Amino acid sequence: MKTFQVVPEICMLSTVDEFLKEFAPGENDLVFASRGTQKRHLGGKLGAATVIDYREYGQGEPTDLMVEGIVAALGGKTYDRVFAIGGGTILDVAKLFALEQLSPVTDLYQKKFPAKKAHPLILVPTTCGTGSEVTNISILELTKLGTKMGLADAALYADQAVLVPELLKGLPDRVFGASAIDALIHSVESYTSPKSTPFSRTFSLRAMDAIIAGFLAIEKDGLAAREARQGTFLLASTYAGIAFGNAGCAAVHALSYPLGAAQHVPHGEANAVMFAAVYEAYKKKRYDGRLAELMQHITTLLGTSEDDAFPQLMALLDKILPKKPLAGYGVKEADLKDYTDIVMTKQGRLMANNYVELTEDDVLGIYQKLYHQS
Repeated sequence: MKTFQVVPEICMLSTVDEFLKEFAPGENDLVFASRGTQKRHLGGKLGAATVIDYREYGQGEPTDLMVEGIVAALGGKTYDRVFAIGGGTILDVAKLFALEQLSPVTDLYQKKFPAKKAHPLILVPTTCGTGSEVTNISILELTKLGTKMGLADAALYADQAVLVPELLKGLPDRVFGASAIDALIHSVESYTSPKSTPFSRTFSLRAMDAIIAGFLAIEKDGLAAREARQGTFLLASTYAGIAFGNAGCAAVHALSYPLGAAQHVPHGEANAVMFAAVYEAYKKKRYDGRLAELMQHITTLLGTSEDDAFPQLMALLDKILPKKPLAGYGVKEADLKDYTDIVMTKQGRLMANNYVELTEDDVLGIYQKLYHQS
């Protein structure tokens, strides 16, 4: 049986002031927001709320050590609602603090105790990529296990997902590029997932159409086009989040996690590195069904031939976010077998959503190709 659901209430507001008036974070609330977000958008407007800047607990994408550090800093403090105003890292971390118990966090991710929701959760994205505001998934690097893992549980759904386009103003180019490409890959992987439904594919296509059209406009008109479409990019990210929240992501994400964990490559960039090679591997094994439909759709969007569609798409993505071969990120050839082992043993949740089965040799072959490419 295949199902489809959108659990969080989605609230659409134009400005930060509207959000603060509507939700009024206060003394008994826990708010996750970076120092930069506080300075740009929230300065002096959070009242007596307890505010957490996860950057005080570590750099890069979220880890078990960051989460345990925040738990220790809170020292058992009680709170009512949990807010997260930020990118995917902040949203993923905040989800855990809506639970009755979250520590030891490695045990939680290995399901040694159940996830039980204890607090209302309000998620407000400040990037246009993760879709985390509408999913029941939290991704952490588990340092003890040497990889990223996802925890998927209904207890991690937000009560409200709040979309405020004003919060996207001033995103650095690389942050925008990595997040928007991440959303595009969410839309593509969820479209070809065996768990997709007509409902999820509708959201996949709407996200795909908006993001690719936006990238083409940026290629033509630069930053002005991006700023004019920030609300569209934010909405597309949420569409993609709804799609992959129902149908799942697959090998692109699975293969990106060891790279992100070991070399601290931003999540969206790591996905961009893996994207073309994974879909080329699918295509060699079986080119039909949803995969053929996907390629035909991209062909139409780009106005090119089917043979040129995917190479042309990747060239477009490289203009939005230039990427490097694996060696350029500090990966050693000896690491490739270790990465493959991690994918095959730790990422079964994602690999189950592949368009066709990828064996251990297939995964190693993808890594080797990406290592040696110029």
